Amino acid sequence: MSHHAGRHFLQIPGPTNVPERVLRAIDRATIDHRGPEFGLLGREVLEGMQAVFKTRSAVVIFPASGTGAWEAALVNTLDAGDRVLMAETGQFATLWKNMATRLGLQPEFIPGDWRHGADPAAIEARLQRDDKHTIRAVCVVHNETSTGATSRIAEVRAAIDRARHPALLMVDTISSLGSIDYRHDEWRVDVAIGGSQKGLMMPPGLSFNALSDRALAAAKQSSMPRSYWSWEEMLVANKTGYFPYTPATNLLYGLREALQMLLAEERLENVFLRHQRHGEATRRAVRAWGLELQCVEPAEYSNSLTAVQMPAGHSEVAFRKVVLERYDLSLGSGLGKLADKVFRIGHLGDFNDLTLLGTLAGVEMGLALAGVPHQAGGVTAAMNFLATGTNEATRTIRTAA
Repeated sequence: MSHHAGRHFLQIPGPTNVPERVLRAIDRATIDHRGPEFGLLGREVLEGMQAVFKTRSAVVIFPASGTGAWEAALVNTLDAGDRVLMAETGQFATLWKNMATRLGLQPEFIPGDWRHGADPAAIEARLQRDDKHTIRAVCVVHNETSTGATSRIAEVRAAIDRARHPALLMVDTISSLGSIDYRHDEWRVDVAIGGSQKGLMMPPGLSFNALSDRALAAAKQSSMPRSYWSWEEMLVANKTGYFPYTPATNLLYGLREALQMLLAEERLENVFLRHQRHGEATRRAVRAWGLELQCVEPAEYSNSLTAVQMPAGHSEVAFRKVVLERYDLSLGSGLGKLADKVFRIGHLGDFNDLTLLGTLAGVEMGLALAGVPHQAGGVTAAMNFLATGTNEATRTIRTAA
């Protein structure tokens, strides 16, 4: 392979770039996970994750990818044969459905076009028809990483309430947590699923469940087999900051540092506004190029990533190959039904205006080099928006919303 000077631009929708200070925090000697120092670390990160999820209820941390937290959500609360209502928002909703099937559940998919978030009205209508309450859970991906569409979880909760249905609400926040506003308690979510490698600015390897009292009550009744994924032993050990098995100690060091950055230094509301600015700047660039966003509903535009449709007859695989080889820039591929049809620009995590402009410059140059039909000026459109200043750009975003 040829040598590329400078840093690699990792602009996929996760894993995201890990800040240097988080890497240095991870690069410490491992301590005794039964000793007093670890108990302090454990309590600190568990409390910090409660703040990120905006909950006073328990948060469980697993040494796993987000897929592990999906499985934990299902096996702790449900029984084999239970009906589960899911919304087809994209590839990750599909993978979650497939997991439910393998676990012996009966998922029902509300069909989607992979260009919208979950439809609250469709969820409400289906629950209203379930007069015997055979549906035990509603599962929704908050931010669909494959399409760049964000589901309106507050409206999904309102739809469940209007249907007067007792189903648990489970929400995948893997690509929204720490980058898009999520309110576990206010939206009365029962189980949330998260991962470390996106908005939390960490390497892959940690996953999270945020729980509710209803979820904990359901876990006491569930007969699904579980051992590693059981919440029960975790919650007992977590009371004093410890884990029932060997934890990922060094990743927890990094998580503590990342939480310091998100909660104490930048603060979550400012983090969300920063992601809003970068999402809007990216969308302006895409429109200026004359390309089409995969998400078609403005109220559902993702601020974590932007999925861009390729013009007919052009390959996103070939385009991304050109960009990687020429500019050392990694963009997200099309997934599932969108394979070779869209590319995805990640703009989440440890990310600033200049990082975004460098990324968009690589995209614009790559479009020209790969012979993809487009108009010049996307970088300029993004730059003009960002140059209005943080306050003016924020006002523009709020007005458009």
